[in-house]
Amino acid sequence: MVLKSFVEVQPDSHFPIQNLPYGVFRPAPGSEPRPGVAIGEYVLDLSVVASAGLFDGPVLKNSDCFNQVNLNKFVGLGRPAWKEARVTLQKLLSATEPTLRDNPSLRQKALVPVVQVQMLLPVVIGDYTDFFASMHHAKNCGLIFRGPENPINPNWFHIPIAYHGRASSIVISGTDIIRPRGQGHPPGNSPPYFGPSRKLDFEMEMAAVVGPGNELGKPVDVNEAADHIFGLVLMNDWSARDIQAWEYVPLGPFLGKSFGTTISPWIVTLDALEPFASDAPKKNPPPLPYLAEKISKNYDISLQVLGSSKYIYWTITQQLAHHTINGCNLRPGDLLGTGTISGPEPESYGCLLELTWNGQKPLSLGGSTRKFLEDGDEVIFTGCCKGDGYLVGFGTCSGKILPSPS
Repeated sequence: MVLKSFVEVQPDSHFPIQNLPYGVFRPAPGSEPRPGVAIGEYVLDLSVVASAGLFDGPVLKNSDCFNQVNLNKFVGLGRPAWKEARVTLQKLLSATEPTLRDNPSLRQKALVPVVQVQMLLPVVIGDYTDFFASMHHAKNCGLIFRGPENPINPNWFHIPIAYHGRASSIVISGTDIIRPRGQGHPPGNSPPYFGPSRKLDFEMEMAAVVGPGNELGKPVDVNEAADHIFGLVLMNDWSARDIQAWEYVPLGPFLGKSFGTTISPWIVTLDALEPFASDAPKKNPPPLPYLAEKISKNYDISLQVLGSSKYIYWTITQQLAHHTINGCNLRPGDLLGTGTISGPEPESYGCLLELTWNGQKPLSLGGSTRKFLEDGDEVIFTGCCKGDGYLVGFGTCSGKILPSPS
């Protein structure tokens, strides 16, 4: 029997009762932020549900985690709290449960039309790490910059490569992005170019939101890493390719990446994604024991600008385990990006660097062409999994490019 909500949910909605993603919102201008879950065209206010005493399980009954201005406390409680909340919310919202359905005053307080709210960053992000986990993207970047002899460095097949990003410039979907300024690669022996980036790009990614962290010096076992991942968001890790190309040797990305990263407002839990698990790519050579998973899986999430998260080579659990193997301590709310997700075909590439082959093959878009992003361009990502008669989706992740200040 298919689970159905008393709240009307359209067949093409990303937010049926099978999903129930978490976010943080303001119900009105100037009001206090509070946690909520998306259901159809509404946000269920979890502070109202908690105040009504409807979280009555052993973990959440006496918790104030839904009376916070962010989700950090809740995600830090771990899987028992997440499971309990999901069971409670699916029961409350089901078509056969009268508690909320038949209480008009409580229902009116608890269910807020999404068009009325302002979505905010769902967690306080203390640290942000961006991986390089898509083999097709890694290969294409190598072909563009190094040629066909050795497109992927040998270490890539042994370790999940990553760099430490800038958490302060992570913004919520809908936030404008100002074109960054910096130095670009000099032609020949001339001085480096300085000014607004001429090769501004998007990167279609997913990002994992860390739940319970780990103590300093105590790595997370790869087979227990899923218990440390609350869920996933869409992410656009904007890139200034010209700035990045000039600076990244020898220490990696810096100003070419730190000017802005956009995430979608709703965190889709791993529990909601579990029906869409798929086998991760076979690792060749086999990974070292600390990265060898008993069950190695991705989630088959269809992404637009076109791609699929099933093309991730290093899984999110391997990424987390590798991140902690040296004893690095993760904390609730930390963000782990997958890196650009690209598939094997040109239409499944996840950035303009690949789609235009570094500007050599301009992309035709509705009568105009693009090598890289121009001022005024808006980039919108979306992604969902297709179930039997329902979707489990992420909504959208969008941002518009504004001119660099003179």
